[in-house]
Amino acid sequence: QVHLVESGGGLVQPGGSLRLSCAASGTIFSSSRMGWYRQAPGKERELVAAITGGRSTNYADSVKGRFTISRDNARNTANLQMDSLKPEDTAVYYCNLAQFGVNYWGRGTQVTVSS
Repeated sequence: QVHLVESGGGLVQPGGSLRLSCAASGTIFSSSRMGWYRQAPGKERELVAAITGGRSTNYADSVKGRFTISRDNARNTANLQMDSLKPEDTAVYYCNLAQFGVNYWGRGTQVTVSS
């Protein structure tokens, strides 16, 4: 079993920055993929960014150049640095870990971008 805990959400003004962190515990393999998803009110959950154990990354087009995902395999953590935040980035952000066809989810952390 894998347990994920997110931290770092909050309220920020447009143009500001936030850093989200995800701590994973349990049996985690280097072949796993860790990522961040978000869900805004009335919208479907969408992939924001993901990173493999080999640190290959992919990003949603809407966040490219503004968000950076990183991973520490030794500590089983994944971070999402979010810069130049926009009101449309407002959502609940969920940490995800996928390995051997199984998806694990954190409870989510609220990010609100508003003046």
